[in-house]
Amino acid sequence: MKPPIGIRDVALRAEVSVGTVSNVLNRPDVVAAGTRERVLAAIDALGYVRNEPARQLRSGTARTIGLVVLDVGNPFFTDVARGVEEAASEAGHAVILCNSGESVAKERGHVELLAAQRVHGVLITPVQSGPAQVRWLRERGISVVLLDHPTAEEDLCSVAVDDRHGGELAVTHLLAEGCERIVMVTGPAGIHQAAERHRGARDAIRLASRSPEVLEVLPAPALNVACGLRAGEQLLARAVLPDAVFCANDLLALGLLQAAVRAGVRVPEDLAIVGYDDIDFAAAAAVPLTSVRQPRHEIGRTAATLVIAESQSPSEHEHRHEVFTPELVVRESSRRPKLPRRRGESE
Repeated sequence: MKPPIGIRDVALRAEVSVGTVSNVLNRPDVVAAGTRERVLAAIDALGYVRNEPARQLRSGTARTIGLVVLDVGNPFFTDVARGVEEAASEAGHAVILCNSGESVAKERGHVELLAAQRVHGVLITPVQSGPAQVRWLRERGISVVLLDHPTAEEDLCSVAVDDRHGGELAVTHLLAEGCERIVMVTGPAGIHQAAERHRGARDAIRLASRSPEVLEVLPAPALNVACGLRAGEQLLARAVLPDAVFCANDLLALGLLQAAVRAGVRVPEDLAIVGYDDIDFAAAAAVPLTSVRQPRHEIGRTAATLVIAESQSPSEHEHRHEVFTPELVVRESSRRPKLPRRRGESE
């Protein structure tokens, strides 16, 4: 394998100094047009690629932002990442994607690695509220934006969705469909988003003047399809099925739907199901899934714009807390069939 072409090779080819090549790469306006064209021709002929990490090391910072998410396998975060990358690319930044896997230890390791890479800023969906990693980054002068996670801190930006309202939307819909026994499959106790969706579900029960016993909580160890499948198997093993299940995200709901289909349980006739996120797979499921939609792409774009703006002008930056409003998308999985009226009953 040939050694990589270096800046000295370009200088020799163009018959100029190394400093002149450096000026062409970094300050082309200070180099005479003829000399600049000769250097660019040498770069093109040799196939020289600049050593960007070395340049960033000399300048003390990188045109890079870090993105730390709970589960890179979740299509919700894939769509958020697309929004982040789009906004970052427009600003001339690259993105380093890290997956915490809902593990505080992995999250800490990723944060330390990003700091070592001297990134401009970090977007993070923390595993737990009030993470020490956020404070650790900010103490080192690295801009941070909480992603898909609200905060009341005035000196920190955040981009989130009103998950409490989303939970209320889901359960209000199920109550309107005549469901009297509702189970909510939640995620790990420390996941802020799942906790807020549960609070919203309880709000719906209270606002409808129903007994708190109408809503049962079934915790899941993770927010993925496998855990949804296991939760479904547990519920389907009961002597009496609930009327409906509200899942803390679509992956749980799709796993639960799979369990129902395998067992021959009719959805929604025997069991109504509602998810959260409205990922693309929700509409394409065997029984199209009702879900609470989040503006995933816009969440990512907004967060990236905020962290880049702060990193470029930290003293002038005004911190913002952006909160998007979710919407319920009703599909076949929760449209309960209406029982025919008996003769003599009024409408």
